Amino acid sequence: MSGTAFSAALRSAIATSGLGLDRIQARLQDHGITISVTALSYWQSGKRQPERQSSISAVRTLEEILDVPTGTLLGLLPPPRPRGSTSRRRLDDRSRRLSLDDARDVSLVGLHDHCVVTEGDLPGEGAHSTVTAKAVFRARADGQDRWLLAYRQDGSDDDEAPELTALRNCSVGRIEADPTTNLTLAELIFSNAIDTGETHLVEYSLSYRHDPCPDTRKAHFREFWEPIPEYLLEVDFEQAHPPEQCWRYSYRNHGGTAESQDVTLDDLGRAHAVAVDFGPGVFGIGWL
Repeated sequence: MSGTAFSAALRSAIATSGLGLDRIQARLQDHGITISVTALSYWQSGKRQPERQSSISAVRTLEEILDVPTGTLLGLLPPPRPRGSTSRRRLDDRSRRLSLDDARDVSLVGLHDHCVVTEGDLPGEGAHSTVTAKAVFRARADGQDRWLLAYRQDGSDDDEAPELTALRNCSVGRIEADPTTNLTLAELIFSNAIDTGETHLVEYSLSYRHDPCPDTRKAHFREFWEPIPEYLLEVDFEQAHPPEQCWRYSYRNHGGTAESQDVTLDDLGRAHAVAVDFGPGVFGIGWL
């Protein structure tokens, strides 16, 4: 049976427990969680994955019911995938509106994200993340002067779009945000145009907040629409507020299998992950 890393781990845990899906559903109901047997079947087959907050809560309870270590199943869940053809069509339509008739013939040859996570000052405010990104582009045609940044953050549909700031060798052009998909599109206009084979280094920052619910997965991730030679992601946590669990995850587009692996924090409370020759797909670090 095919599927994802999550579905394979769930099937194994269910088989080991000796419980049937109807019994598992009943035990979830005892915890005040209503999940259909059909949904459980889809999860273990890989036809669907838990994405709604109620489903994520159910997975946490499933770990208890199936007697597996905390995070065994939850850590294998990637962020929600883009919401079908409608989401992709919106991306394409918005991209056309932003880019107009100009060529965007540049490739991303290297990206370094440094994400700093700080806890909110007020109760229930949740954590904030500030990401400083250094990106290197190479022109595939003459006269290239901008890049279309597409960024999707984690969290609920009520989250605000991240704040984008140009730091070096670029400026921010037009911006469009789609709150229904947590997707932001923005033009990064280069400080000077580049010709075929030339490279340009830019630096910018993204600031956003996470869902304040303590049981909600947090993450910083990137969706790459074309292969990237190297992507380095660093996440710094406050030493006074380390995460309970931290993992890197990835999945490739077109039905690729999700991969997940625990990440150990260093002495300063930092985690990092590297992707080489990766994409198209999603790569990131998640934590609880």
